[in-house]
Amino acid sequence: MQILRSLSGRLLFLTVIFVMLAEVFIFAPSLARFRVDYLQERLAASNIVTIARLGQEGPIDRENEMSLLKSAEVRSIAVQRGGARLPILRGNWADPITMNFELDESSVVNELWEAFAVLFRNDPTLVVRVIGSPDATRNPVGDKIEITLREKQLRDAMISFGLRVLAVSLIISLLTAVLVYVSLNRWLVKPIRKLTTNMVEFRKAPEGALIISPDTGRDEISEAQVELAAMQTELRTSLKQKTRLAGLGEAVAKINHDLRNILAAAQILTDRLETSADPMVAKTAPKLLRSLDRATALCERTLEFGRAEELEPVRRRVMLPAFLEEVRDQLLLAHIEKVKVELDTTDETYVEGDPDQLYRIVYNLSRNAAQALEATSNGGTITLVGRRLDGLAEIDVIDDGPGIPTIARENLFKAFKGSARKGGSGLGLAIAQELARGHGGEVRLVDSTTDGTCFRISIPDTASV
Repeated sequence: MQILRSLSGRLLFLTVIFVMLAEVFIFAPSLARFRVDYLQERLAASNIVTIARLGQEGPIDRENEMSLLKSAEVRSIAVQRGGARLPILRGNWADPITMNFELDESSVVNELWEAFAVLFRNDPTLVVRVIGSPDATRNPVGDKIEITLREKQLRDAMISFGLRVLAVSLIISLLTAVLVYVSLNRWLVKPIRKLTTNMVEFRKAPEGALIISPDTGRDEISEAQVELAAMQTELRTSLKQKTRLAGLGEAVAKINHDLRNILAAAQILTDRLETSADPMVAKTAPKLLRSLDRATALCERTLEFGRAEELEPVRRRVMLPAFLEEVRDQLLLAHIEKVKVELDTTDETYVEGDPDQLYRIVYNLSRNAAQALEATSNGGTITLVGRRLDGLAEIDVIDDGPGIPTIARENLFKAFKGSARKGGSGLGLAIAQELARGHGGEVRLVDSTTDGTCFRISIPDTASV
């Protein structure tokens, strides 16, 4: 059935089943109680008939006797008084008695057992004797009253009661199920259907489908809708950013082609500077040539970086004093006015890594520090510290600038999100972190206060990776 395939239809069906199961547990003691009450009513009616009979003098004819027994719905009546048994209305006194029931001595378990035994025996010839104390409020004429009746009479009354209970149970079950169905359909199924429909539509067209509008409320489904709306918004933003980056990548590819030609020409001119008679020019030319070589290599890897991850580092031993001195010289060429660069390392300190990638890591961090210092009125000092620990090289980039804003720290190593400078892209730290992790190390922010900032680059030795 189609309705059972839906969540609301299953809830409707299960509600009916569960209510009926609950009624079963209620039905058994109710049926046992009905049997006891039915027999008590027969005893009470027989007590009234006994009072009426004892008020008459002389024998009673057969017709009147049977009429009295019929009014009490029994086959014979006797009274136990003072230890003696006194027949009141003999009626069908010759009936063979199949079993006796002592109502005053019956337990709950026995009542349950006897109730179901009556239902399952179904023998119209069985006659039972019932003995019990009469109702004290109805002027009992004896200590106990004995009555006989056919078990079929009791069984028919119990079946009639059971059918009435069944009918009421079905009505209650259906009414409860309908109320549960309507309530759940309104407050659970409908919001879930809205949630799933929006998810399907968004999956088909994430850039064009409507973002779900969360319902007002504090329930779990409303919270799920809020989270889905947030996820869809972030996903759509990321997709738009990737689309823009794809266009940017195409433009970079075109620029890259021409830029390599320009750098090649600059390298040729720089080679000639090395033969210059000017000592300062001759000293500067090799550094300029190395910078151009790095720029050319970076251009050659630009497209590879756009298609995949950074290349695997080609690691070798790099002595930190000369390496950090080169970073300092390059940094001072661009930031010579307000920034000072100091080195703190020893001659034997080294790092095992790819020289070009290590240069990009340290220079990106140093350049960020220099730009932060230039933004202040007094400038400042950058300290590059190199040291070795057990199987590990660490390089600290320390500045005495104003520190990193809190909002920038939350997305510090995320591209396009971690920039603390207006107009910055936030790529420097992201690239540095990626290159460091390619070496099995990391870049982390050690401290950043109004007195300065410290970034630490940790590069494990090749044997430790």
